[in-house]
Order: sequence, then C-alpha cells, then structure tokens
Amino acid sequence: MPLALIPLLLLAVPIVEIATFILVGNWIGVLPTLGLVVFSAVVGALLLRRQGLSTLRRIQTETAAGRVPGRDLVDGVLIVVAGMLLLTPGLVTDVFGYLLFVPAVRDVVRRFLARRVVVSASARMGGAGRRGPNDKPAGGQPEMVELSSEDFERRPDPDSPWNGPHEGNRTLH
Repeated sequence: MPLALIPLLLLAVPIVEIATFILVGNWIGVLPTLGLVVFSAVVGALLLRRQGLSTLRRIQTETAAGRVPGRDLVDGVLIVVAGMLLLTPGLVTDVFGYLLFVPAVRDVVRRFLARRVVVSASARMGGAGRRGPNDKPAGGQPEMVELSSEDFERRPDPDSPWNGPHEGNRTLH
C-alpha cells in the first residue's frame, strides 16, 4: 500500500465508523448500539486470549522441535490485529476483527501477504557468525575472557559533546 494512502485511511475510517454508528443507532437505538460495541470489545478480548494463547503454544512447540514457526507467527500477528480492531470502538472495525479470527480468512490474508512481503533470515552455520552471551563455542565450554583492571577504567573524552563544562575534569571509575 502506498504511504500516501495512510492519511486518507486515517480520515476515512472514523468517518465510516461515525456514519455506521448513526445508521445503527437510528435502526436499533442508542443504548443497544453502545451495548453492542461494549459486548463486541468483551468478546474480542476473550477471543484474543483464547486464540492468542493457542497460537503461542503452537509457536513454542514448533520452536522446541527446531522448526521455524512462520505460519504461526503470521497467525499470531493477525490475531493481535484482530484483537486491536475489536477493542477499537466501532462496528466496521469489529467486522474486520471478527473476520480475522476465522482461520480460513487468515489463510487468505496470509497468502495475500506472502505474495507481497519478502522475509529474509540469517542463520549460523557451523558456529560461524556472532554468538549470544549465553551461547557456547564448539568445545561446549563458555569462553572466558580475562581483563585487567585497566580494561574497566573509564576515562572521559574532553572533546566529547556529551560532556558538560564540569564533566571533562572528573574521572569515572
């Protein structure tokens, strides 16, 4: 989607929501319309919790099995978007939110996104590349780096723009 459409959408969505509130309010009344919005938010929160936790469990299972949980990650993002749409006051956004909770609709959205989004990932091969702080090298033991006390000493740079007029003269330890 071109970025130029975002301001238009930010203007159009509230206008459509207000028009929908007026139409539905005239049709069923003000209090039932407000009750419908609150009910929708509560149901949305419950659906978000249930489907979100289920998706999180699937992601953990796939990760523990050593597989990349790509599909489940996209489902998780779509479920969060659905929950946000349902928690946003409005009837039109609620319709789109409920649709995203339907797995078949998520499949269609996922396929649509897959044709337009390129995902790249990097993986370590044979221990090459960066290691995290808790990763172990090939020998199985964590690397130990011995530093002298001079390695811990900090000396301020008098030319640093972050030093105030009084900070250039003090030594940090």
